[in-house]
Amino acid sequence: MERTLALIKPDATARNLHGAILARIQEAGLRVVALKTLRLSPEQARGFYHVHRERPFFEDLVRFMTEGPIVAMVLEADGAIARWRDLMGPTDAAKAPKGTIRGDFGTDIERNACHGSDAPETAAFEVGFFFSGLELSGL
Repeated sequence: MERTLALIKPDATARNLHGAILARIQEAGLRVVALKTLRLSPEQARGFYHVHRERPFFEDLVRFMTEGPIVAMVLEADGAIARWRDLMGPTDAAKAPKGTIRGDFGTDIERNACHGSDAPETAAFEVGFFFSGLELSGL
C-alpha cells in the first residue's frame, strides 16, 4: 500500500466542492486515512512550497494558498500517487480534460482545485508536513 498527500485548495473549498471531490476520491478506490480542514499561515505556505521559492510565481502561490481554508488528506491504495495524479488531471486546469478534478472544477494553472504529491519522497515530506505520527498511527 502506498500513501500520498491530497489537498483541496482554497478555490475549491470556497465553492463548497470538497464533498464532490471526496466522492470522486472514494469512487476511484482511494482510501482516506486522515483528513483535516485548516487555514495556512503565510509562513506555513512558504514552508510547504519551499521548492518553488526561487520561481516568479512563489508569492502569488503563497497568497492564494492562504486566502481560505484547505482540506488536507492522506490517501492510501496500491499506486496511490499515480492514481491520485490521474484523477486530478494536468496542473493547468485550462488544459485538463473533462472528467478530471482539475478539468471539472479548476479554472487555470493556479486555481486548479487540488494538489497531490508527485513521488514517494515528496509524499513522505508532504504527509509529515500536515499530519503527525499520532494522527497516522494505527491506520
